[in-house]
Formats: sequence, C-alpha cells, structure tokens
Amino acid sequence: MFSANYKPSVPGIVLGVLILILAWPAVGGTLPKGVIRLPGTVAPPLPLRDIDGKPAPKLPIKDRWAFVHFWASWCSPCRREMPTIQKLSEETQNDPIDILLINTAESEDTVFSFLGIVAPDLTPLMDLDGQVTEKWQPRGLPSTYLVDPQGKLRYLVLGGRDWTQPEYLQFIKSLGSPGSNP
Repeated sequence: MFSANYKPSVPGIVLGVLILILAWPAVGGTLPKGVIRLPGTVAPPLPLRDIDGKPAPKLPIKDRWAFVHFWASWCSPCRREMPTIQKLSEETQNDPIDILLINTAESEDTVFSFLGIVAPDLTPLMDLDGQVTEKWQPRGLPSTYLVDPQGKLRYLVLGGRDWTQPEYLQFIKSLGSPGSNP
C-alpha cells in the first residue's frame, strides 16, 4: 500500500513505462498498427533456396521466431520498407528471431541488383515461380508473417512498415522474451 505522501521518482516511472511497453504485446495489449493476430495454424513449408543456392531453414526453427516477409522489387511499399528490414536485422541479431525474405517471382539478377543497393546484408529466398507465395496466400505485397518457435502463424502484417519505429521494434523484440504469450 502506498501512503498519501508517496511520490514516484522519475527514473521509477520511466522504468515502469518501459517494462509495460516491452511486455504489452505479451499480455494481450494493443498491437502495433497493421499487426493482425492469427489463430495459430501451422505455417506452410518453405521449400526454397536462397540466392546463393542454400536451402531455406525448415519451419519451425528451434527456439526461434521467424519473420517471413513476402516482397518484390517492383512494389513501391516493398522498396521503401526494405532498408528498415535491413536495420531490423541489425537490431535483432542477438534476439531469437530469423528474418526470411521471400522474393516473389523475380529473376536472381533483378533481386541481386535491388538488394545490393538498399539492403546489402540481407539474403533473400527465391520463389522463382511464385508457388510458395501462392501456398502462403499473402493478401498483397509486402506481407509479413510472424511464425512462433512451434511453427504456427501468430501474426500477419499487411503493407509496408518502418520496422525501425519503436512500436514495431519493441513488438518484435518482445516476441522472444521469456513469458511472452503470442
């Protein structure tokens, strides 16, 4: 119980607000704009190879979330969003999340040229014929699915986002937090 003379300290208030912001998605709080909670169906497989010919990781990825992002270089919102995904990748390199970029039906030359300029550290998975994209059924490009460590679709994000904005960055970082509840 607090006494009538209790006055919280500014650092205490800041710490409390920060904890609430980081825990909010885990306790059922409001999701960031454009993030849609999904019922948790099993994610379709990703039988793809990256631009270097290496196979995509199998879902689920043990103890890790997957940020599965469908995009194309001709898509204006995708073009604006890609540098923010590059930064998100840097910001989350020590977090339990893997960023998987699925390029939809473009040539390797087109993808290589585009990413070399806007996101040189990202390695895309190539859906050359669009069949994997069709199985995932995004409602348009860009679309991002967040897949939990059990391989279930938990969130969908439609349209381009600035993933470096605090609400999105904190949401993504909270997914791997102990005790998070998707």
